[in-house]
Amino acid sequence: MDTTIRLDKYLANIGVCSRRAVDNLLEKNTVTINGKRVVKSGERLDPSTDILYINGVKPKKAVLKYYLLNKPKGFISTTADERSRKDVVSLIKTTERIYPVGRLDKDTTGLLILTNDGELTNLLTHPRYHIAKTYRLTIIGTVSQEQLDRIRKGMLLDDGQTSPAEVKVINKNAKETILDMTIHEGRNRQIRRMCEKVGLKLKELERIAIGTLRDPQLKVGHYRELSRTEIHTLNTIG
Repeated sequence: MDTTIRLDKYLANIGVCSRRAVDNLLEKNTVTINGKRVVKSGERLDPSTDILYINGVKPKKAVLKYYLLNKPKGFISTTADERSRKDVVSLIKTTERIYPVGRLDKDTTGLLILTNDGELTNLLTHPRYHIAKTYRLTIIGTVSQEQLDRIRKGMLLDDGQTSPAEVKVINKNAKETILDMTIHEGRNRQIRRMCEKVGLKLKELERIAIGTLRDPQLKVGHYRELSRTEIHTLNTIG
């Protein structure tokens, strides 16, 4: 019976970092298994017999933490920024090393999960799982049926064709239109680029749901821990 596990999966399991971040970890740190330096995230180890060190220290399994943040404007969704801008991790008081699951750009508000559970992070961010994310858009002026249809059918952006999106008109008047849009991809600034493509002037963008996870009572800039039920639901979403 094979008792080995990939290094990236093991580090994600014990809360060191997400699977996707392991390559970066290997580049910037000295990681060894039984005294031999590791340079590939796919290296396998047996946790019960092999000795793993990161910069000469044996990593300990972290206490897994799960937070839901209503991200305010002006904060970036990364833990490493050369320009020293305010990041979302600074908004949460915890002794564990957590990181955001996916990203919201600096000017987008709304729901963002932060955790040190690398397996959940991989599940929620990997393209093959197509996790639904719903956003509320405030558009300046009116929106035509043709514009809505183009978004719903998908469109060609500079990084490829988008999948069909679900769009619902929530409210409209001569000055602005409120839309709810659900997408199943996580491309950089995707909704903003889709709006630009069809000529919509986006005034505000807020993420209001991740899968079935919603919390309209959570105020901007506030956060809370996820419940066991919410964590279970997210882990079975794929």
